[in-house]
Amino acid sequence: MARNGLLRLYRQGLSEPHQHRRREGMDRMASGYDFDRLTADDVVARLGAMSIERMIAESEAMTLAAHGALATYSRKVFIPLTRLCRDVCHYCTFATTPRQAGAAYLSREQVLAIARAGEAAGCREALFTLGDRPEDRYAAARDALAATGHASTLAYLRDMAQAVLDETGLLPHLNPGLMDTDDYAALRPVSASMGIMLESASDRLCEPGGPHFGSPDKLPAARLAAIEAAGRAGIPFTTGLLIGIGETRRERIEALLAIRDLHARYGHVQEVIIQNFRAKPGTRMADHVEPSLEEHLWTIAAARLLLGPDMTIQAPPNLHDRAELTALLRAGVNDWGGVSPVTPDHVNPEAPWPHLAVLAQATAEAGRTLIERLAIGPAHARSVDRWADPALAPRIRRMVDGRGLPKSDGWSAGEGGAVPGIGLDAAPRARPGTAAILAKAASGATLDERDIVALFRAEDGDLSAIAATADELRRTTVGDAVTYVVNRNINYTNICLYKCGFCAFSKGSTKAERGPAYRLDLDEVGRRAAEAVERGATEVCLQGGIHPAFDGHTYLDIVRAVRTAAPSVHIHAFSPLEVTHGAQTLGLPLEDYLARLKAAGLSTLPGTAAEILDPEIRAILCPDKLGADEWIEVMRTAHGVGLRSTATIMFGHVDGYEHWARHLLRVRALQTETGGFTEFVPLPFVHMEAPIWRKGKARSGPSYREAVLMHAVARIVLHPVIANIQVSWVKMGTDGARAVLDAGANDLGGVLMDESITRSAGGRNGQCFDRTEMIALAAGAGRPARQRTTLYQPIGHEPIPSLEPFA
Repeated sequence: MARNGLLRLYRQGLSEPHQHRRREGMDRMASGYDFDRLTADDVVARLGAMSIERMIAESEAMTLAAHGALATYSRKVFIPLTRLCRDVCHYCTFATTPRQAGAAYLSREQVLAIARAGEAAGCREALFTLGDRPEDRYAAARDALAATGHASTLAYLRDMAQAVLDETGLLPHLNPGLMDTDDYAALRPVSASMGIMLESASDRLCEPGGPHFGSPDKLPAARLAAIEAAGRAGIPFTTGLLIGIGETRRERIEALLAIRDLHARYGHVQEVIIQNFRAKPGTRMADHVEPSLEEHLWTIAAARLLLGPDMTIQAPPNLHDRAELTALLRAGVNDWGGVSPVTPDHVNPEAPWPHLAVLAQATAEAGRTLIERLAIGPAHARSVDRWADPALAPRIRRMVDGRGLPKSDGWSAGEGGAVPGIGLDAAPRARPGTAAILAKAASGATLDERDIVALFRAEDGDLSAIAATADELRRTTVGDAVTYVVNRNINYTNICLYKCGFCAFSKGSTKAERGPAYRLDLDEVGRRAAEAVERGATEVCLQGGIHPAFDGHTYLDIVRAVRTAAPSVHIHAFSPLEVTHGAQTLGLPLEDYLARLKAAGLSTLPGTAAEILDPEIRAILCPDKLGADEWIEVMRTAHGVGLRSTATIMFGHVDGYEHWARHLLRVRALQTETGGFTEFVPLPFVHMEAPIWRKGKARSGPSYREAVLMHAVARIVLHPVIANIQVSWVKMGTDGARAVLDAGANDLGGVLMDESITRSAGGRNGQCFDRTEMIALAAGAGRPARQRTTLYQPIGHEPIPSLEPFA
């Protein structure tokens, strides 16, 4: 097909049937074009039977099914540590001679100057590119290394990467050429990722007259051995093909199959670059014909079909005209690689980087959203303990969101302040896959895990469409009133036997680890309840640590003390953990113990201690706490004895979108069974003082985008079985709570009076939010405020005294 014909096809987009096949692309490939077990001969035959249009259609379907509408890039600086090299590739202008190079290596000061300029420009990656072991060829390199006290280029590279880590916030990515297991072990502590281009698996290209003749480091067996050694060393690794240097299509297929097999064995390949050869003046291949656009598209599509939907396929955006970038994306590209606002592409200096705004626009024209990534790819960043050195893992973990992409909005739950713009005001423009999911949910159907994960990945028009859908479901379900309850928190002890990694409230057994330990006596609990009623509260919320002296009688006594001191108040008390502890210490079945609590005066249960209802996450976050099944069973039993409850999710720590989806589905399933939940309350992780974060074992809470989406997606997933979605002003702050009122939430929770748990974790949004503030917040969203009971019955609007925090 002619070049103009291809461009016209991909500017117009795929045909409508292909648009609708995007979400099921992986299933179609598995049933019709499964390449996993095919030999090179089989693949050649299979691809030869497919038109390029069909290859690209299938490739795009796979790409969108696995990666959604995102196209990633890394904002980087290019640090050419040395341009000396022992190889003589016939197309390369990067490598040079000592006479032309001047200084053999960049100095430490030069390296840091480039890195700091990149950091100032918002870069996150320092890409070290250098020739392969130049000291083996040039005395100038050996002399320069000796002058700095280094035995090798790799040793110097290690120190320069360490300097960048120590002096800036950039993550190094290293491309030093061939390395063995010992080399990778030495460099792993100072790099987030490494790479080497396979380029080709053809020995023929290394023969006399070939582009790799005289370059021992380009022997395919040596490069494949280096890629395999990286896998054994646990290195997130970038590799790829250079097409158009004389190889055949079959030889490209052989190279892709070799990469596929190594990745299947080790899981370390984070991206595969399909780079098109560009002829450069002054090289032996200056007159070599460059590959056509069709040839590049064919190879990209072949790479996707062979490597599978989950692999990141990259093409450099500066090696094509802007008009051709849409075609690359539709052929299977989902990453543009590193783009620098500071430094040129030293390997392809004739091809400047596109301006990021231009790249974003070109990406949008293909129906994709350009989004930044780190030097370590998102899939490997999500499993950072496996793929990063222990010294680097905390740094990477604290930088990313639940996708493994940079958490770049500067917002943290509990910190207060202005909220970042995430496009909520943009016109809702759901892509076909998102629109289908939203329509399914609006009908009341249960979404599956894949659907929900796709919603959590949303950006731009999809995000605003999700928020708008959630808001409409809110309006049709509960109307426009923003409800709240006047309550007081009574946390009767902060001494706890459990060691939940997220909890900064607990003080351990009796130690004062983060402030004084305390235990309120029953008289004080009763006094605080009576005082709350005097000041207009209709509810007291009672929770605390699992004190070593507490048993089931303790909780019964607490309820009786409150009921005696404040006969009319609604007692909302005891998480499933406390209920379980009480029942076990008295040797009672849950049903019997809950019935006793109810008889003593307990009205409802808070849905805390849920965290994430997934065993994988609980094993990390709260391994000694009750399990997900036990939490569900407590709530099922409570609902069975006539005690209603709330449900919560605490998210943004060591979890992923799939865990959020499973949590929501478990809550929906139980609500469908019992109808006992009054509301669902998302609680974004407040990280600042959380022990697990301080140890570097958790992310820095959810991004603002994720926090807003949690409320919106919860409304959508739980429709119509849970009517009320609450936003925590303590966690989200005033501006965040106001925004979420337009994204599915209808309730602001309680005035709290004495909030202490979030405050212990570093929260700064206050301990009390009185009726006047509730009304003002709702008015800011254009909605009326209404006081309610714990069970969502309306309450008259007589004046309520000003609610200052109690001493």
